[in-house]
Amino acid sequence: MAGLVYYSSRSGNTQRFVDRLGLTAARIPIDPEGDMPSPRAPFVLVTPTYADGQGRGAVHRQVIRFLNDPDTRCHLRGVIASGNRNFGTTYALAGDVVAQKCGVPVLYRFELAGTDTDVARVKEGLDRFWKTQCLTAT
Repeated sequence: MAGLVYYSSRSGNTQRFVDRLGLTAARIPIDPEGDMPSPRAPFVLVTPTYADGQGRGAVHRQVIRFLNDPDTRCHLRGVIASGNRNFGTTYALAGDVVAQKCGVPVLYRFELAGTDTDVARVKEGLDRFWKTQCLTAT
């Protein structure tokens, strides 16, 4: 199975979600000077949303920096986004932005650190997704 790459702020919500998945995952560093992961195999990105009331700034700068590397970006196969439903239309907006810019699907959306149901659905969904990717790979 391919891996996950994720960004999590100091709040740790995305980190807790990814930890509960129990899958191999690489973290995009909080520190702009930190070493960026450089996956050279298919991966799914898990990212929280950071947006103002108009949706500006939905994708964190570190995620943008990570995806600006074409050798990394070409391995992106899908995105899972988190957010807070209190923010209405901007809930999990980072997933839509990344999906549109990179031409990949939004695979799932979850709130804050996710629920046990979210974790189960993502694990099952990723398993199905990667099997489908393997069948369609050329």
